Amino acid sequence: MITEALIVSALLFVIGVVGVLTRRNAIILFMCAELMLNAVNLSFVAFAKLHNVTGHVFVIMVMTIAAAEAAVGLAIILSIFRHFGTVDLSNLRTLRG
Repeated sequence: MITEALIVSALLFVIGVVGVLTRRNAIILFMCAELMLNAVNLSFVAFAKLHNVTGHVFVIMVMTIAAAEAAVGLAIILSIFRHFGTVDLSNLRTLRG
């Protein structure tokens, strides 16, 4: 059971990393970052079950951070979309200093 959970967690994390490295759409980048955080949550729960420790507290903390990151990130993306009309990060050259 734990081996399968860790394999699924590793696959989800790799999918998230590939998405972050290859995509230029800001919304997809945030979805891939959330996917990586959920993969880490799955491995925390698997290791907590294996070693009989309280890994669930870390899962709640990571979920709280992910929710805050999603709220702030989506607000920034919405602001960028209203100003520029696109969320493609390769088109946003005006943010560079």
